[in-house]
Amino acid sequence: MNFFEHQDRARKQSRRLILAFIAAVVAIVVAVDGILLAVATMSIGEPHVPGLPIRERIAANQPLLIAGAAVTLGVIFLASLFKTLILRSGGGQVARQLGGTLVESGSRDAKRRRLRNVVEEIALASGVPVPEIYVLERESGINAFAAGYTPSDAAIAVTRGALDKLDRDELQGVIAHEFSHILNGDMRINIRLMGMLFGILLLALIGRRVLMHARFGRSDRNGAAVMLVALGLMAVGYVGLFFGRWIKAGVSRQREYLADAAAVQFTRDPTGIGGALKKIAIYAEGSQLAADTEEIGHMLFGSGQRATIFSTHPPLHERIRRIDPAFRPEELQELAAGLRREQQAEQEAAARQRQADEHAGRPFFDASRLPEQIGSLRWEQLLWAAMAGAALADPLRRAARSPGWAPAVMLYTLLDSDEALREEQLLLIARRLGMEQEAQVRTLLREAGPPAAEQRLPLLELAFPALKRHPPDFISGVLDSARAMVDADDRIEVFEYLLVRSVTQHLWDAFNPERARISGNRSLRSRQKEALQVLAVIARHGHTDEATAALAFQASCAELGLETTAPMPDTAQWPELLDSALPRLNQLQPEAKAKLVRGLAAAVTHDGRAVPAELELLRVTCDLIHVPLPLLTAPAKGQPQ
Repeated sequence: MNFFEHQDRARKQSRRLILAFIAAVVAIVVAVDGILLAVATMSIGEPHVPGLPIRERIAANQPLLIAGAAVTLGVIFLASLFKTLILRSGGGQVARQLGGTLVESGSRDAKRRRLRNVVEEIALASGVPVPEIYVLERESGINAFAAGYTPSDAAIAVTRGALDKLDRDELQGVIAHEFSHILNGDMRINIRLMGMLFGILLLALIGRRVLMHARFGRSDRNGAAVMLVALGLMAVGYVGLFFGRWIKAGVSRQREYLADAAAVQFTRDPTGIGGALKKIAIYAEGSQLAADTEEIGHMLFGSGQRATIFSTHPPLHERIRRIDPAFRPEELQELAAGLRREQQAEQEAAARQRQADEHAGRPFFDASRLPEQIGSLRWEQLLWAAMAGAALADPLRRAARSPGWAPAVMLYTLLDSDEALREEQLLLIARRLGMEQEAQVRTLLREAGPPAAEQRLPLLELAFPALKRHPPDFISGVLDSARAMVDADDRIEVFEYLLVRSVTQHLWDAFNPERARISGNRSLRSRQKEALQVLAVIARHGHTDEATAALAFQASCAELGLETTAPMPDTAQWPELLDSALPRLNQLQPEAKAKLVRGLAAAVTHDGRAVPAELELLRVTCDLIHVPLPLLTAPAKGQPQ
């Protein structure tokens, strides 16, 4: 199942989730009205008449039952709305709610630095912004989760137990598992599920409280009614828990198997995630958290609590067996007797060998298979991401991770190769944002030299977590300055234009996660005009002459199943074309996006080669329709390491 099929399944599962939620609410309302009817019958002051038809009892108490249903619905929906509004601030809110602390870029903790490196490598390889990274310091169990509405507002959190007890390969397997949830739409469903079910779980909490504090055996005549109310609220609470866990289990279990398999595919190392699961099995605390996991259990890497009939996660032994068919439970005892960490030398040697074998700029994909690679990383991409990160000068890496310097890093990536034009751009920064921002950009230029084309996108992806920590008004000013820098020479490069648009979109998604839309239901036929316009822009800007561009356009039309003799649209005003076309193409259904991506790739690679600039152009274009394109080539030879 590829990225687009996962996205389509996520949309369908969201609809089923709403139906299940409605069924749960109806069941709870019926339970509450049943309790009210029983209490009213016992409290009318006259002996209960056996055999009185239930229909007559309901009719006699109809106002009470209607009021009970209205109050119950109000509590559920208001509580769910309240929780949903709180979660609109993004995945970081969930991590902070559980006591997570943000992993700062300058952390001196070696294990935190290792975690950040692993997350950054996988993010760069998969083509999504680096998420916020949190550590749950008070949790000694081995666990992790990803939360957020979109990749732009995502956060990944791991427990201190995971940092202390997992080696790098095992940690990489866990993080790859969580990135699978980010890429395949699971994360958006999970956070919506958390908001929707809060109202149901609130009733469960009320039921628990009443049961804990109720005092039975009272002698007054209403003692039986009080006891019935207490027991009834307890029952309603358990009805809520039953349906909440049933819904979460139905959503989560199969997705955990798929995320485990994706982690193996990403890292090409089943011993990584397999070792993490085995360590959960052998440590006394396993994956359990001290915090209450009732709300967030379906998000976790491990169950977070002891297994129940409606556990959100499959049995641990079964997860291990699917990764390692030869697994024997006796192995856990052997592993518990003496844990040994694996060496990194083999991985480093493999990385050097891969780099030596790869030709500069050579693509390793064909257009027809590209959709299958989206959201499904290859081991080579992780190695290349590590090399791409290592190729960045130390001052650039440090600045990209610093909130105080991240805006300067963004502006630095847009500096022109022409020295005179660079001075004009720096003067523009000083006028718009002040001398301090200009001084920071000059410092980066002095210490790292002009930005290389292949470094601009990785730098922005690294800087994204720090960028979005600034107030929206400040970010708006930085983006306006970035657009002015692109326009400074009166000739806008497509890649620079799309780069600014991509950062703008990611920041908007991060600040408005609930309103962000990563897919729609439109067909490619209904957006054919916009698709042809974007294909024409890509073809013309990726080739040196009109004849070659026309051939590339025809190849992309053939990939889309369109008439190859169709005239290529005029792209003289390509910024306006892209401004209008890309938002409408973002409304495509996942299957249509898959087809469009194949067409875009065909336009880039029709001549049998693709230079890094073309591939970066392809990545950013896909980024603007919420398709995270992974790294497609190894770093060029001669690039500093």
